[in-house]
Amino acid sequence: MESSADAKRVTLAQVAELAGVSVMTASYTYNRPERVSDRARSKVLDAAARLGYAGPDPSARSLRRGSTRALGVVMGEHLSYAFEDPEAASFLAGIADVCADRGYGMTILPITGAADDGRRITEAAVDGFVVWTTSDDDPVLPAVRAVKRPAVVHGGPAVPGLGLVSIDNRAAARAIGALAFAGASRPAVVSFPLSRDRVSTITTGIDPPDVLFPVTRDRLEGYRQAAESAGIAWRDVTVAVCARNDTAEAERIAAALLASPEPPDAIAAMSDQQAAGVLDAVRAAGRTVPGDVAVTGWDDAAVAARLGLTTVAQSLRDQGAACARAALGEPLDSRAAPWTIVRRTTTHP
Repeated sequence: MESSADAKRVTLAQVAELAGVSVMTASYTYNRPERVSDRARSKVLDAAARLGYAGPDPSARSLRRGSTRALGVVMGEHLSYAFEDPEAASFLAGIADVCADRGYGMTILPITGAADDGRRITEAAVDGFVVWTTSDDDPVLPAVRAVKRPAVVHGGPAVPGLGLVSIDNRAAARAIGALAFAGASRPAVVSFPLSRDRVSTITTGIDPPDVLFPVTRDRLEGYRQAAESAGIAWRDVTVAVCARNDTAEAERIAAALLASPEPPDAIAAMSDQQAAGVLDAVRAAGRTVPGDVAVTGWDDAAVAARLGLTTVAQSLRDQGAACARAALGEPLDSRAAPWTIVRRTTTHP
């Protein structure tokens, strides 16, 4: 029996010689079997088994056909986020649906802010990229542009030469903010991060144009418009910034808001996961929803229906599928993805 080292050195030409066929016939046995007779294919496979030949090198095959049959997904989060966050998982499921339908694999490329992030992009053996929502100054964006493969950004920012799939976050925030802040005198927002530094803080008077994450920026602008329409100055709206989209962190920061001398009577959260934490904090503080504190979320995830949460409904799975189709060369729909408001019991009638 040959050693594994010997098996690694076996070539297709050696298989063809032992089988008594041409190298082209041996190659067709693996790559275009319909062009090889049953007798010739049997001889090639028998010779391969005797020599310990496992088949053509997938990377070499990819080079020959000019395609890796894989789609790269760039996540500006810890890799576990892709599996722990329900909406990120839903988005990835939409990409996976399209990849499976077209016989493609999916490679997740976590971006950590390290110096080698750009190299991860340029060295990725993929045919195209889907970039999870990120910041205006993320260096992976010029890296993705530089490789000149089809690429789509989800949520933003809009980058010349790359596709964009997103809802109108500003309009949706204005609509959900109108429900959250109706009748309120001390509204608050539980926010996604403002920049890649991901600093958790409680503040007021945030100027939305200064925010580097477009999704956060547009939602803050929409909430600002909703507050001002309700007669509330934006400088009087408390913004509690979370470092992550995390229920436990949102609960902690909401508890701090509720323990302040002037606790909020309305809290608009940027996700249902955050809103779930807010609801836990409100109830732990002995307050009622929506009597003492109105609460809204975003996404209409499964937890929203279970909690009776008023929220923005969007399909991250459909958006993931749209990103994947565009990254694989299909025309991109220029219209914004759809969204609706779902009214439940956490806001006033």
